[in-house]
Parts: sequence; C-alpha cells; structure tokens
Amino acid sequence: MTIRVFLVDDQELVRAGFAMVLAAQPDMAVVGEAADGAAALAALATTEADVVVMDIRMPVMDGVEATRRLRAQDRADAPKVLALTTFDTDEDAFAALQAGASGFLLKNVRPAELLAAIRVVASGESVVAPRVTRRLLDRFAGHLTPEPAADDRLAALTAREREVLALVAAGLSNTEIASQLYVAEATVKTHLGRILTKLDLRDRVQAVVFAYRIGLVRPGP
Repeated sequence: MTIRVFLVDDQELVRAGFAMVLAAQPDMAVVGEAADGAAALAALATTEADVVVMDIRMPVMDGVEATRRLRAQDRADAPKVLALTTFDTDEDAFAALQAGASGFLLKNVRPAELLAAIRVVASGESVVAPRVTRRLLDRFAGHLTPEPAADDRLAALTAREREVLALVAAGLSNTEIASQLYVAEATVKTHLGRILTKLDLRDRVQAVVFAYRIGLVRPGP
C-alpha cells in the first residue's frame, strides 16, 4: 500500500528536500504541498492523504491550529499529522500533541528517521516515546481542557482495560505493561486497540492525553 503524504512548510527548499527523500521510497507518494496551515486545509479538502508532515511555526496559520482543525473534522479518513519543529521546546511538542498530532520530530531529523516516523504514524501508532509524553503532560497538565462526559466514556472499558490505560498513561511500554500484568505483549496490544476503539482515540499519545484530562493519572512521579 502506498502512503500518501502531504507536506506543509513555509520554506520551499525544506518541502523540496522532503519530497526528494519521499519520492525515492516505493511505498510513499507526495500528493500535495502547502506553504501555510490555511492553504493546507484548503488543499486537503479535495486531496486524499494518509499523513500530513506539518511544520509548527508558519505565517498565516501555524501548524498547531491547522492540526487542530484538521483533526476536528468529522471524517473517518482524516489524515494523521506528524508535526515538525525547528526548535527543541516542550511547548511546541505539547501544543502539537494536544492539537491531535500523532507525534513530532525536529526538522533536522535524518531521512531514515523521517521515513520511519511516517510509516509508524500511517500505521496508527505514535512516534513519541511513552516517557517523553508523560514528561510533557506532567509539565503542562494544568493547561489541558477537561474531558466532557468522562464517566460515560470510561464506563465502556472493562476493569482490565482501565488498568492498561492507566499504565500506558504512566509511561510504561507494552513490554513493561505485559511484565507487570503477567500477560503476553500481544494481549496488551489487543487491550490497547480495544481502548482506542471504545474511546474513539487515534493512537497511544491521545490515550495518554485522555487519561490526564479525565484525572485517571495525576502529574508527578
């Protein structure tokens, strides 16, 4: 299956460089480009894409707002977002995650890492290490908006699924969760998949954000 990638960056040379790297991949195709968030949203209204590689800081409309609007659309086929930033700051990373990005990278990332990240995001996973996500949310938890109807959504989960969600939010990997619960790693993946489906969440990162928003886990060690 070919991964359809849409590039959003206000620097034409950056877009050209990424496009060259992607064009050399047999499983990827660049289906469009835009120089700012507003132009990207307009183009994506008529262009089918699987992954949007989105710069964070751009004129007209930045990548955070564009990501928020893109992910808020009531579309089952809405593309996933991989955010890029020139600045290695927690603020940029947190803003991208809360807006709905499935992960983030620095712009100076090596081509192999960019390609791997696009494939991971396209598969429905995130490219943010669990403990990095936990660190970010510990720092910025006070800025999260409350989750409406949290009790109703949690009621859909089994006791085991709630337990897995809490461990995911605590920053544990699937391997670590499996060891702690004395189950196979495949079982943990199955539980996580059901959690995402029942809560209508996109990936592991969004599951962690949800757990913080409902108070299932609290900031701190």
